[in-house]
Amino acid sequence: MKKVVKFGGSSLASAEQFKKIGEIIHADADRKYVVPSAPGKRFGNDTKVTDMLYQTYALAEQGKNFKELLEKIKDRYNEIIEGLGLELSLDNEFVIIEEQFKAKAGGDYAASRGEYLNGIIMANYLGYEFIDSATVIFFDKNGNFDANTTDEILSAKLAEVERAVVPGFYGALSDGTVKTFSRGGSDVTGSIVAKAARADIYENWTDVSGFLVADPRIIDNPETITTITYKELRELAYMGATVLHEEAIFPVRKSGIPINIKNTNRPEDPGTMIVESTCKQSKFTITGIAGKKGFVSINIEKDMMNSEIGFGRKVLEAFESHGVPFEHVPSGIDTMTVYVHQPEFEGKEQQVLSDIHRLTSPDHIEIESNLALIAVVGRSMKAAKGTAARIFSALAHANINVKMIDQGSSELNIIIGVKNSDFENAIKAIYEIFVLVQL
Repeated sequence: MKKVVKFGGSSLASAEQFKKIGEIIHADADRKYVVPSAPGKRFGNDTKVTDMLYQTYALAEQGKNFKELLEKIKDRYNEIIEGLGLELSLDNEFVIIEEQFKAKAGGDYAASRGEYLNGIIMANYLGYEFIDSATVIFFDKNGNFDANTTDEILSAKLAEVERAVVPGFYGALSDGTVKTFSRGGSDVTGSIVAKAARADIYENWTDVSGFLVADPRIIDNPETITTITYKELRELAYMGATVLHEEAIFPVRKSGIPINIKNTNRPEDPGTMIVESTCKQSKFTITGIAGKKGFVSINIEKDMMNSEIGFGRKVLEAFESHGVPFEHVPSGIDTMTVYVHQPEFEGKEQQVLSDIHRLTSPDHIEIESNLALIAVVGRSMKAAKGTAARIFSALAHANINVKMIDQGSSELNIIIGVKNSDFENAIKAIYEIFVLVQL
């Protein structure tokens, strides 16, 4: 078996954390390829190294003295090196970084050095080969990830190396200019490496023991999801559930490689398995609950709307022409409601409404703001009778008015709209009816 393991910033914040990782990797000979993030916070009010690099480069761009802050970054790494008892010096690397900052090499180059330097330390500590991601992960001239070129070159490189460290978060354009993924992009790198290595499993190690059924800031000690499908994960991630970068699933999904979310501080915990499909039923009827605040509903009414060809297209055209994306569009015979993000809509509402009137001549338009959307997701819901009824019952019992309910065609998710002020209580009510009563 072959495993690719990625470790997040909190798992690499100190020498003590590095030692935990060393034990984890050496405990399983199948863990052949390691993808590290930059050092995260060591304690509550600490600063992540990536943020320090952004701050340092900002000073360099402004022509200000950045050496003092760069020296603090160097101290962070030296603290890890000394704590691990390594005979390793990053002095030459920091000389190069200083020169590149002076030459204004770019914010992506600056940010990438966190993973790059941590990768060097990790490779030295484990005795693995170091592979600079800029030599094996590529972006096209427009800055888009080049999956084909990357897979070809990275696969060939990994075939030559039995064990290696490949830093997360960055790659390079064809001319060698460093380019990063969005923040959290080390998850994506891990997935890319897993695909290229033809791995049997991709382990993503962080500071939690997998995905939780609900947000722990709302629910005390929520249950852990043992197995979740890629489709379920996409639905929950889209609605705000964040443990894994949402783009990280695509490379491994296409190759049928499962992801195991694990806890560096509790390696014995099974974590959450993310899979393409499974015959395993969820422990509960639902798999997870997630949601976001800050939506607006625009309800359009017109008699005989259902018989007017192109009506829906014209309504959405009014939003598209002003760069406002829509979230959900529940409809009736004579009504159509469009849900959008309130911050994106507020400054353009009158232009959008004017266009809707011009394009569709509605009888009436009504706007309601300060709404929240909650996704109840689960592969087991399709076979469970009365799921929607139980949701309505739970919310009614909690004295919460449902503004909208919309079920996806796959029967994998149900979206509920409520007032922002009812958001937390709605999640608690749904969690109670589907999880607590089944424990």
